[in-house]
Amino acid sequence: MSALPPQVLIVGAGPTGLAAALFLARRGVRARVVDAAPGPTTTSKALAVNPRTLELLAETGVADRILSEGQHIGVIRIGTNGRVNTTVRPRWDRVAPGRPMTILPQARTEALLAEALAEHGVRPEYDARLTGLIQTADTVTATLSPGETVTTALLLGADGAHSATRHALNLDFPGDASDLPWHLVDVEIEGAARDEARVDFQRAGPLITLPFAGGVFRIIGFGDDLLPRLPAGWTPGRVLWRSEFKVSHRMVPTMAVGRVALAGDAAHIHSPIGGRGMNLGIEDAFVFAVCAVDALNGDLSRIADYARVRHAVDAAWVKTSRGLTGFVAGQSPGVRLVKRIAPPIATSVPGLIEQALKRGLGLDHPTAVR
Repeated sequence: MSALPPQVLIVGAGPTGLAAALFLARRGVRARVVDAAPGPTTTSKALAVNPRTLELLAETGVADRILSEGQHIGVIRIGTNGRVNTTVRPRWDRVAPGRPMTILPQARTEALLAEALAEHGVRPEYDARLTGLIQTADTVTATLSPGETVTTALLLGADGAHSATRHALNLDFPGDASDLPWHLVDVEIEGAARDEARVDFQRAGPLITLPFAGGVFRIIGFGDDLLPRLPAGWTPGRVLWRSEFKVSHRMVPTMAVGRVALAGDAAHIHSPIGGRGMNLGIEDAFVFAVCAVDALNGDLSRIADYARVRHAVDAAWVKTSRGLTGFVAGQSPGVRLVKRIAPPIATSVPGLIEQALKRGLGLDHPTAVR
């Protein structure tokens, strides 16, 4: 940590907080990153690194490392009850040249961000929980456990769905939650193409598979018996990780109050359908860094600009995600029929898949803040 006080205090050392610190460091801004956890993430968690994120991280060198280490998605197969109805081969050269959708466990993405950040002399500090904050017209003073106070010009809360920063701002987190648990399994599989993702709309519920590098796959679906439902010819082996979660869709009413801003899961949460969660947080981080530089140079209104622009983008995706999740999970006869006939129709319309990918991957809006 620098002997000089930080210009920006970042609460949360996940992908959003680390990316924000890195974007700031490259712009000459001193940031300090603290996190309540005892250490870095060690599990896979979020996987998809989308083309927009790779575009934003290109300036840091991290994008090249992700591309070289991760697994690129070359094929998406969509079917019902084990039968493939549609095969999509994304034309990344049209959608995002040189930046294909890449699968890399979150722990590795965080490690690569942290390594790049360390080159600027910044390292996240753990076991440091935000316990309170006070704002004036000119500064933010944060209290960290076990009693340290930090005074800074700006504070970014990137501290997850249970954000202490959001609670300190007394902001609501309205939305909805499902009681139905989704299950996750990371497992080695023989017989599956290593660049292939699948979506299988089964009677027991959707089954989604995503490939890691090295023959490991993430399986996502309802119920804890996912492995027996894998496609014929796929042989599961060693299970590396299991987890489950319940989907919530929530969005804060504002992403900034004065000199304090929120980003990532601290501001918006939604289902993993579409793979936008971590990516939206890194987008937030990039735009915050751009606005923070202007705010530190005397134009505090740029933090309000950040809140306005990102709230519109993030809230739109929360709404879209809610609809997509309802469709994927739906089991009515009408929904099952649409799942069977819509993908083949979509692939027959020239350019429709590319446009859908651009929308889903966040390539349909600029990151510049006006």
